[in-house]
Amino acid sequence: MTLHRDLLIGGKDLPAASGRTAEDVNPYSSQVYATVAAAGVEDVTRAVDAADAAFAGWAATSPVVRRKIFLDAADLLESRVEDAVRTMAGEVGGTRPWAMFNVGLAANMLREVAGAVTAPRGEVLNAQTEGALGLAVREPVGVVAAFSPWNAPVILGVRAVAAPLAAGNTVVMKPSEDAPLACGLFVADVLRDAGLPDGVLNVITNAPEDAATVAEALIADPRVRSVNFTGSTGVGRIIGVHAARHLKPAVLELGGKNSVIVLADADVDYAVDAAVFSVFMNAGQICMSADRLLVHESLAEEFTAKFVAKTESLASGDPANPYTVVGPLVTPDAARRVAALVEDAVAKGATVLTGGTAPEGAVHPATVLTDLPENAELYHGEAFGPVAVISTFATDDEAIDFANATEHGLTCGIITENGTHGLKVARRIRTGIVHVNDQSVADEPNAPFGGFKASGYGRFGGRWGIEAFSNTRWVTLATQHAHYPF
Repeated sequence: MTLHRDLLIGGKDLPAASGRTAEDVNPYSSQVYATVAAAGVEDVTRAVDAADAAFAGWAATSPVVRRKIFLDAADLLESRVEDAVRTMAGEVGGTRPWAMFNVGLAANMLREVAGAVTAPRGEVLNAQTEGALGLAVREPVGVVAAFSPWNAPVILGVRAVAAPLAAGNTVVMKPSEDAPLACGLFVADVLRDAGLPDGVLNVITNAPEDAATVAEALIADPRVRSVNFTGSTGVGRIIGVHAARHLKPAVLELGGKNSVIVLADADVDYAVDAAVFSVFMNAGQICMSADRLLVHESLAEEFTAKFVAKTESLASGDPANPYTVVGPLVTPDAARRVAALVEDAVAKGATVLTGGTAPEGAVHPATVLTDLPENAELYHGEAFGPVAVISTFATDDEAIDFANATEHGLTCGIITENGTHGLKVARRIRTGIVHVNDQSVADEPNAPFGGFKASGYGRFGGRWGIEAFSNTRWVTLATQHAHYPF
């Protein structure tokens, strides 16, 4: 029997007002994994109604009580790791190691925001008026619209709601239609079972054809005061425009065109291991994935031979196989999109070192290219699939210019055995994140996570996440009567 889930509004599981449903399809088997309620504009209003009604009570809830909810949710999430493994495999073709990593990091995100709930929030100012006390007070903004993506569903589902909720806001969450359970209802179930009050977190699922209408209605509701979006740069531009039109602040974490730079003083074997992980983890479907490997010319021959050999050793296909590294992409259409990028690159002069064949359903072969010409779409566009392009450089300046020659600016890895050399290069890379002697894919719940340029703006993690979803108010207290000129 196919699993079915309704909307979560005001603590209740409710069908869409229209009665419509949408299918949630397994990308590997092409079978329907689940059905979900297909929300419309009326359902958006119902969800915001519930969030707005719950806001005052949640904002006034004792920090100790709120902290316990997040700590309990972290423990519950870890206890449900097998549920996450099944759900991610069924919805997005996620492999078991990837699902377990999702649960582990997401649980620590919940623990991090639990600590932030009781941390000091605000400042005492040096007032310019004699006898006055000035305060900068951080307060929740109200209802937050949260959009969560499918590619790291448990991590990004938790990140969509954790900081807004910890800051004292209520949330209406719209998960991706490609993973409405894993990046939406699964996360909400954990928080609900941990004691989150009714209406504090509401989840509206939708059919793909209704995504734009539902998103626009959610952002436009005057009771929604902030927007949290993680996803592609293309959709993020649209979300940002809607938020700006209604003068609502937004945190946008978008796509990347990320590089791993292998400097001349790198350990080649370590560089190969790091780069393979960076390119092929989750079949390259991570905003931080590297699809550009920039290798110093003195190491290029050795690095390329070893990288290609390791790539060819990676097991691919069925995500249920515990040895699978490169599982299916989120849909067969996504695999065809990646294949089209490779075909275009080859037609314009790129050389295939391994892979490059047609996908089988949603499974695209692990592919390595070189000699990529500037007029190829892949030269500038994000691969978001299991594809790497190897290029060489002669000087640090050349590598830095190459890494920065993109509209994106999310992350970068610099492989070197000389930390001083690596840091010198890192300071010139125009990304929100850079890792010296490590690859490009990393996330820590206490670090300021976010991009630069077309990779978005705003930061998650630690105090930065709380600040992103709170409002700073200036409050003064006069301890004596003021003198007025008239």
